[in-house]
Amino acid sequence: MTVRVATWNINSVNARLPKLLEWLGSAAPDVLCLQELKCATDAFPYEAVRELGYEAAAHGTGRWNGVAILSKLGIEDVVRGLPDQPGYLADPAPDAEPSLLEPEPEQEPRAIAATCGPVRVWSVYVPNGREVGHAHYAYKLEWLAALRDAVRDDTAGPRPFAVLGDFNVAPTDQDVWDVSKFEGQTHVTAPERQALADLRDVGLADVFPRALKYDHPYTFWDYRGLAFPKNYGMRIDFTYANKPFVEAVTDSYVDREARKGKGTSDHAPVVVDLAL
Repeated sequence: MTVRVATWNINSVNARLPKLLEWLGSAAPDVLCLQELKCATDAFPYEAVRELGYEAAAHGTGRWNGVAILSKLGIEDVVRGLPDQPGYLADPAPDAEPSLLEPEPEQEPRAIAATCGPVRVWSVYVPNGREVGHAHYAYKLEWLAALRDAVRDDTAGPRPFAVLGDFNVAPTDQDVWDVSKFEGQTHVTAPERQALADLRDVGLADVFPRALKYDHPYTFWDYRGLAFPKNYGMRIDFTYANKPFVEAVTDSYVDREARKGKGTSDHAPVVVDLAL
């Protein structure tokens, strides 16, 4: 059978629902991993995607995160969140009243897993890191270590398995349009890149997409400064897959067309075709 698996940081699923539905109709993935939903679990547009033949499992709080998996092949064994996932202690609001209680770190909804027919996938939205030295940067590295531990068993199994999503790290200098513009910033630092290498070392390979227009494929372009038409981009959205998944890959590409026009996400979908 032929299976099409994709990942897309949608940057607000309800705000971009018409774009999502249009793309589902044209690209017709069997499984789609979404990130940055910006909606609570019960506010996900289940009925709208169901009309196109998709079951959905979502995990969100309505803040700047949230993940989901859409599938035409069924959804089973859903897991929300990583085992031993670190929490993040958010900065207090400027007008927040002082409290004598010790605040609890928040378990952000950044990972969801499901078995969809013959494949198992994780949809992940790795923390941004904000600034080198910031508490969110340390949280990002801790979160990637927890992801590595969470996927180890599935990676070693015989079933095609992949971790897809927005990793907020460019693995090499070639994965950003001009690495000199990122000096001293997140996404390109040695500890972040090493955390990705540690994840791959459990038995995952980068399913590298074809470049349909440029020599090197990017997946994210800032809304500012005409970054998309100038191709000032970054490759930070990946499909990290185990050997059975990789051996079944027949094609992979970044769908730049979905990034064009008004009202789009600042990320493009990454599509992988499998022959199973």
